Amino acid sequence: MNKNTVYFGIDVSKDVLDVYDHQGNFHQFSNSIRGFKKLLKMTSYSSICVMESTGYYHVRLAYFLLENGVGVCVENPLKIKRYIQMNLSKIKTDKSDAKQIYNYALSQSPSLWKGESKVQQECLQIVRLLSVYTKQRTQLKNKIHGEEVLGIPSKFVLRSLKKQLKSLNKEVVSLEELLTLKVKEEHQKELSLLTSIPSIGSKTALALIVFTDGFQRFDSAKELCSYAGITPIIRESGSSIKGKPRISKIGNTKLRNLLFMCSFNAYKYNKACKALYQRLVAKGKSKKLALIAVCNKLLKQAFAIVKSGLPYDENFVSKLS
Repeated sequence: MNKNTVYFGIDVSKDVLDVYDHQGNFHQFSNSIRGFKKLLKMTSYSSICVMESTGYYHVRLAYFLLENGVGVCVENPLKIKRYIQMNLSKIKTDKSDAKQIYNYALSQSPSLWKGESKVQQECLQIVRLLSVYTKQRTQLKNKIHGEEVLGIPSKFVLRSLKKQLKSLNKEVVSLEELLTLKVKEEHQKELSLLTSIPSIGSKTALALIVFTDGFQRFDSAKELCSYAGITPIIRESGSSIKGKPRISKIGNTKLRNLLFMCSFNAYKYNKACKALYQRLVAKGKSKKLALIAVCNKLLKQAFAIVKSGLPYDENFVSKLS
């Protein structure tokens, strides 16, 4: 960190920006262009605004500050949450969050955020829309099934539902094809490398590339695993274990779910993952815990292979991951 760097901790919500400055003052602005301009007046050439990645709410502010020459750090919420837990902070308010983000910045000196290319922004929007359509498609399928098991289903209702489902299927296919084309524009090599890994198909490879911006967002496999939330949660007290192992609910749910589905093939057909799974089960670990470990292994393989530029080779995968 430059000795002249001035940090601002910003807690971003849908409507409000809670800001903590280097002089120990709290400020509050609207999450709008008007609020952004007021915040901008407080900054200087040496200012760095630090915020959590909130999905949607931080994006406009981050780009506004970046375009106006202000340094920006967009951090994984899990990193900041762990920092707060390590410092045993029990106070939970919007103001305290802004202060903790500021303290995190002082302590960790996070890397500057560079923004995303137009292609990357469009890919993220496509992925989010696909997620919405996928949920709607599942709802329609369930509704059709529910209507069909009725004693006397309405032909009109069924026809209408099936028409919507057909239209939605068409949109999903169209968006998936567009996403593939967009990703190939900038990340054809990474896509080929990822799909060389046994059990990682094109859908998971595309998601990995889009969510990590071609693996440029992370400096280590550990950071990537943290982002995905691929860590088992086990509650222990003394020598007793309370409850079954489960995957952390913190992290990228979409990516985590895709990896978990991949793990069912990986523990059978991916040499390193198979060895890991068998070793853990042989030690008496639960199959669920072993599958979570396989997800973790897959991510580490993906990270190592993309960073090295070498396709998957089962004889060397242990050295890469």
